[in-house]
Amino acid sequence: MTASESGPKSDVGNLGTIVTVRGSVIDIRFDGTLPPVNSLLHAGDGDRVTIEVLAQRDERHVRGIALTPTQGLSRGMPVKDSGGPLKAPVGKPILSRMFDVFGNTVDRGPPLEGVEWRSVHNEPPPLIRRSIRSEVFETGIKAIDVLTPLEHGGKAGLFGGAGVGKTVLLTEMIHNMIGHQQGVSIFCGIGERSREGEELYREMKAAGVLPNMVMIFAQMNEPPGARFRVGHAALTMAEYFRDDEHRDVLLLIDNIFRFIQAGSEVSGLMGQMPSRLGYQPTMGTELAALEERIANTDNGAITSLQAVYVPADDFTDPAAVHTFSHLSASIVLSRKRASEGLFPAIDPLQSSSKMITPGIVGEYHYRIAQAIRRTLAQYAELKDIIAMLGLEQLSPEDRKVVARARRLERFLTQPFFTTEQFTNLTGKLVSLEDALDGCERILADEFKDLPESALYMIGAIGEARIKAQSSAEAEERPSEETTHADDDA
Repeated sequence: MTASESGPKSDVGNLGTIVTVRGSVIDIRFDGTLPPVNSLLHAGDGDRVTIEVLAQRDERHVRGIALTPTQGLSRGMPVKDSGGPLKAPVGKPILSRMFDVFGNTVDRGPPLEGVEWRSVHNEPPPLIRRSIRSEVFETGIKAIDVLTPLEHGGKAGLFGGAGVGKTVLLTEMIHNMIGHQQGVSIFCGIGERSREGEELYREMKAAGVLPNMVMIFAQMNEPPGARFRVGHAALTMAEYFRDDEHRDVLLLIDNIFRFIQAGSEVSGLMGQMPSRLGYQPTMGTELAALEERIANTDNGAITSLQAVYVPADDFTDPAAVHTFSHLSASIVLSRKRASEGLFPAIDPLQSSSKMITPGIVGEYHYRIAQAIRRTLAQYAELKDIIAMLGLEQLSPEDRKVVARARRLERFLTQPFFTTEQFTNLTGKLVSLEDALDGCERILADEFKDLPESALYMIGAIGEARIKAQSSAEAEERPSEETTHADDDA
């Protein structure tokens, strides 16, 4: 099924002719009405090539970017004006389905029926309609809920290089959220691997959360135009559930850096002069046009979690800097912590959230979060001394700080439901109350007699003593067997 079959039909009355084809950039001459910017055009056999108008060059020519591969196009070919912009399907029937950027279903399911088609180019909600309430969005993941709580209706970024666990953390959030919130989850894959999309679909189906979920993908191998527009299509779907059905929406974007990268490719193909480090000069505007549509209104809230690939782990890269400015919480994933096996590999000292204030989370939560940060910061400063002189050279007070910090680091790890098949550990969902209680008791040195390993990959703090006891029993058993063997000899 082509793009033109799924959406509104072309306006065959307005025809143009291809003048030049340069990769994905196509110049078209219209002797009649010139199509407006963002119009969708169709060309090639069976209208298989879809082009979006990005510029009107003069009174007769438009320049567009192809959203599909351009093989087979040549000068002189006719082009049809669809008479409107790119549109996305909205309505209840889109739940549990998987789409491409044009609204075609790609899950081999039955044809889509009873949906409405809406333009992907919408304005953000006006300020007067935005909600001013600040509520915490609980995730069931200790390291996030305690140190970097998410905002209900806010935007949170998962920052990290390749292979530190951004996608795993996103899939765990989906698993936890749909179980607790009576909302809708929309997963938007921008320029990611097709393997990840297929695996996610199967996992969500097996977990039974697909009925309240929509997936939309523009894969890594698709042209930059498609990768650039899939985020807008996903937001159009999210806005329907928020504004028409008054439901809360969890929008997961993997990966927002690929959106910026696609915009950079489109900008370069259109001949715009690049700005700093080769990015497009309009990066800030393009990102804001997408991010500002994610908002908490009087109808409902779109809460967004966005994976952000950080090129070469450089947080001063313009893509990371521009994304930071839109977020209410920044969760930074550390390669060093991942290499130590501390998953989720969240760096508590680099991560931040504007929700950590006494007025929002309460005095108790704020006090514990600050104490954890202070302890971990002191431990980070002492690491150089430990590496050079050893732990024995520290003062008794510093040794207590190190013991607390190491136990806190291990308690903030957590087995995930989505990684059970790899780790053989049962996934845990931990309430904020249990997570804060555990951290407070560790800070009070209640578990100083337990080995650090007893606090690693557990849920609530009560599991630590059970784990320590079972480990001790397992160690005693082999020694008893050895003694019996010696007696027999």
